Amino acid sequence: MTNDHLSSQPLTDKYVLVLFYSQYGTTKDMAYAIAQGIEEAGITARIRTVPTVAAETIVAKPAIPDEGDLYCTMADLKNCSGLALGSPTHFGNMAGSMKHFWDSTVTLWLAGNLQNKPASVFTSTGSMHGGQETTLLTMMMPLFHHGMIVLGLPYSNPELGRTNRGGTPYGATHVSGNAHDQPVTKDERSLAIAQGRRLAHAAQALANAKWS
Repeated sequence: MTNDHLSSQPLTDKYVLVLFYSQYGTTKDMAYAIAQGIEEAGITARIRTVPTVAAETIVAKPAIPDEGDLYCTMADLKNCSGLALGSPTHFGNMAGSMKHFWDSTVTLWLAGNLQNKPASVFTSTGSMHGGQETTLLTMMMPLFHHGMIVLGLPYSNPELGRTNRGGTPYGATHVSGNAHDQPVTKDERSLAIAQGRRLAHAAQALANAKWS
């Protein structure tokens, strides 16, 4: 997959945005699995990331990274038909770089650009008890404030009942280990793909909905 890939039979020119931040690559792996599920459902997945934010910046990051996924713009977010939001866990919350991005979305909030669009969240932690569920729940907060419709993972996905690592009803998760060297498991990947499909189906259903 590329960072702006198309499915073989896209439903329309609309897209679901997969927005993530990743330090060691596992959250990125999950983002691409979610994108796979989105495209299996017939919608284009647009993958974007955010630049790293440091307490002290000596050299500004370029607007377009030299390699890897493109940085998300306000236009990418504004024009999406749905959103999958992912971040590693930092002390039970989303990473500061992702939080910084959402703090800059006030203009979209004022205009109501994301209202009534479906969204879901996903995360990766170093351990089973590293704050997976608190991170997912706190990542939902800005989405609620933007008026988005937040989706989880139903227990009709059998992986939720048998996985002994990642996977929650609040969103797909992964346990990367203390050294962040554990690959995404088969069940974790299946749940991420299922989450992408569910999000895409919701985007299809809501595309022409009438809101009073």
